[in-house]
Amino acid sequence: MTTETDTATLTRILTAIDGRGYGSYKQLKGSYDLGPCRLIIDHVQVDPFAPPSLMRLVVDWDAAAIPQDHLADRRGMVATTDFLARVLAEAASSIDGKISIGRPGQEILERSTVAVTDQGIEARLAAELPASGRRIRGRQASRLLTEDLPRLAEAALFHHRLDAEALRAHVTLHRDQEALRDQLAGRGLVAFVGDGAILPRRAGDSDLPLTEGAVPFESPASLRTTVDLPSGRRVSGMGVPDGVTVIVGGGYHGKSTLLRAIERGVYPHCEGDGRDWVIARRDVAAVRAEDGRSVAGVDISPFISGLPSGTDTRRFSTTNASGSTSQAASLVEAVDAGTSALLIDEDTSATNFMIRDQRMRALIPAEREPITPFVDRIRPLYAERGVSTVLVAGGSGAFFDVADHVIALDEYVPRDVTEQARALAEVAPRPDAAVFGEPRARIPALGTLRPPGKRKPATAKGGETIRLGHENIDLAAVSQLVDAAQTQAIAHALDRLAELTEQTGQTRQTGQVGPLALDAAISALFDRLDAEGLDALSPHRGHPGHLARPRPLEVHAAVNRYRGLHLEG
Repeated sequence: MTTETDTATLTRILTAIDGRGYGSYKQLKGSYDLGPCRLIIDHVQVDPFAPPSLMRLVVDWDAAAIPQDHLADRRGMVATTDFLARVLAEAASSIDGKISIGRPGQEILERSTVAVTDQGIEARLAAELPASGRRIRGRQASRLLTEDLPRLAEAALFHHRLDAEALRAHVTLHRDQEALRDQLAGRGLVAFVGDGAILPRRAGDSDLPLTEGAVPFESPASLRTTVDLPSGRRVSGMGVPDGVTVIVGGGYHGKSTLLRAIERGVYPHCEGDGRDWVIARRDVAAVRAEDGRSVAGVDISPFISGLPSGTDTRRFSTTNASGSTSQAASLVEAVDAGTSALLIDEDTSATNFMIRDQRMRALIPAEREPITPFVDRIRPLYAERGVSTVLVAGGSGAFFDVADHVIALDEYVPRDVTEQARALAEVAPRPDAAVFGEPRARIPALGTLRPPGKRKPATAKGGETIRLGHENIDLAAVSQLVDAAQTQAIAHALDRLAELTEQTGQTRQTGQVGPLALDAAISALFDRLDAEGLDALSPHRGHPGHLARPRPLEVHAAVNRYRGLHLEG
């Protein structure tokens, strides 16, 4: 007696339910051997207008035959799965159906799209099962599941079908980029900008490199540094030193473009992006003014104190911060979360937070002005907390007085003008005592991350908003989030943090353990990600959804912008 194959079984089921109500698709949930791959249907959408069905394609190790040296370390694994995800996205775009795999951008990120498991290589898909209105189109679904998906697996998950040289180059580049990043702190550098880099983008709404008229970057001789990498490659470029670096130049000459490239340099980029060798420390943080954001219990007293209202700025809270208070809060939050360098552009800053010229100081005495401008705090920040600053200034030379290095952009060509700037500078006053104390532990009140009546998990709405309970967390100003899949990962992270703090709270009530501070909870969560991967964030078994790994700084930023956040003490 001949046993029916899984392909035949799936085809028979889909033919039988053709034309029935959409709910009949639910019986597809399960695992099917389709020959080239195994199809696992984890979740079936409840109707045509619901979120799509979640499926996995699994190819065993022997069939996939991915070279083991590519997967020998975490960096190789990230680069390999990123390459496979890009091939998968390209192949999926040719299928006549709505298949989503979380299309990668210019950055190489750890993603859940393709995973290395004990069974083999696994691709995670979201597919909209075909329908006419609310009626099943079974024959079309059969073609999708039994013909298109196996072809997709063959195109993207079998080494013999891939461009082997391109895959190896992708892995080698990623390992070299991260090896360079490892050297930055030891060399006393915030960032490295490689000679030949193309920093301008094609358009304001495009992350692709400018192809016509772009000026390749060339380091000033005084700042040029050369780095030898594991592959044998040697790269040269501009090292941005620790301390205070001010970037100046005329309007539209490339100041903000350079800063933006460094901002994105916390992530490695694909070959051909133009920013392949723009590498920043992993914890560099971009800070800007953010009128209207929520702030909870932040010590902004180094910058703002003695408010006429009598508000205690050592534990400052508001649901509607001004430009100056929002920028002060974001800066302090980033520093307390562990950043080693700040990136600040005057174009996105509150002027009264940044500087206060001599005429204004003469007219309004210091004792009548609650704001101590950043220009007066930038040196103590570095001296006391070891936090560097890279700052774009086009309208004021006030920061010359406190700068270690000044770089001028002239038609996108950088020059070291530190000596000229020093000739114009005045001696900056130094504070009589330490300004920045040790960071105060930020301990979420028990249950604050799980609002009353909250039943649905936190979820991302695009790349800039997270819905948590009845509140929207606005992340539009968190400029180092580069992918909507990161935002969804942060949404899951908020739920996992709620669980961590609740578990701690339950044991805390017995007196067996102390309060869990926010930085400790986030550190514990990222330790778990290091051990288990992104799947540890998802509440779902099997298919975790499309996630990309965020940095701890962006998780801190999301928690800090949650309007329901309350702290103990």
